[in-house]
Amino acid sequence: MFRIALCDDDKEELKKTYVSLQDYLQRHPELAARVLPFASGTELLEQAGREGGFDLYLLDVIMPGCDGIQTGKKLRELGGDGEIIYLTTSSDYAVDSYNVRAFFYLVKPVEQERLFQVLDAAVQTLNRRRTQSILVSTASGSQRILLDHILYVERVGRGICYYCAEGPVDTQTIRVSFRTAVEPLLADRRFCLCGASFLLNMERVVKVEGASAQLDNGKRVPLPRSAVPAFKRAWGRFWLGEQDK
Repeated sequence: MFRIALCDDDKEELKKTYVSLQDYLQRHPELAARVLPFASGTELLEQAGREGGFDLYLLDVIMPGCDGIQTGKKLRELGGDGEIIYLTTSSDYAVDSYNVRAFFYLVKPVEQERLFQVLDAAVQTLNRRRTQSILVSTASGSQRILLDHILYVERVGRGICYYCAEGPVDTQTIRVSFRTAVEPLLADRRFCLCGASFLLNMERVVKVEGASAQLDNGKRVPLPRSAVPAFKRAWGRFWLGEQDK
């Protein structure tokens, strides 16, 4: 079941969007989903802290106290990787939304059909995340890893380490090149090869400073200096493409 959080301090806007979400779910009876409304970012964060994050967030930006951008950042700090759709009356915060990996940014008033188009794209992404995986060989046997959980990958000794949200996964000795071993990941546009033995999930990167990339969990990952310019270009193109969804 998909868990959807809706957050807006304006009661009328909250009710309006809630009704639109229920209409969307009625159009898609194949989707099992639950929508929970919140009147503030603080209320949403308290719920996420107690019971875990949501699959999808629809957040107003301009709210008293903890606004939508701050709420998004704190959700990421909690480890939440749900998709965030911002609904707001101003376009001034679009760049800020980029820093919390927002899926989309919509300026109110939003036509229902436009909202439904964005929801369709978000659901497709969520379904993909739940299914796409790779199978790797470890000392304890074969292990399946969801692509969405991979932060970065690097060659360590004669094997490969997959650094995942849940912790690292070390493979057995590989007998091919690093690039050949990670070809299944390179087929996914989220992953970028940085140098001869390092691969990064661009979807998990929120900032590139100097020769390091900051991930959405706060971790900084050093990049090969020679690979930084090309990675910055690839990362920029990736996110521009994501905004066209």
